Amino acid sequence: MNAIANLLVGLVALLHGYFLVLEMFLWTTPFGRRVFSLTPEFAQASKALAANQGLYNGFLAAGLVWGLAAGGEGFHIKIFFLSCVIVAGAYGAWTVSRKIFYVQALPAIAALVLLHLH
Repeated sequence: MNAIANLLVGLVALLHGYFLVLEMFLWTTPFGRRVFSLTPEFAQASKALAANQGLYNGFLAAGLVWGLAAGGEGFHIKIFFLSCVIVAGAYGAWTVSRKIFYVQALPAIAALVLLHLH
């Protein structure tokens, strides 16, 4: 069970690394605009905000990787950063799009549940 939980934590970390790349580097590209359904004008106007958001996603990914790298001592680190992901995903779902809950919060909830079952 612990291996599956850690696999899910790793998946959540990878997702947030992907979000970092999308928001910091691909926001104004055709791919980034398509992912977020943005007009070129809005993407350009919001580029700095998206980069800031991407940086925060990178911090979440780094925290989860830290928790994984710490082995058994990283349990509480993983709990903290998964909780942050869940709160961010719930807030994003409430304020922006329900899709954020499924893409961001739900995988973190699954990882958190599995960590607690261990």
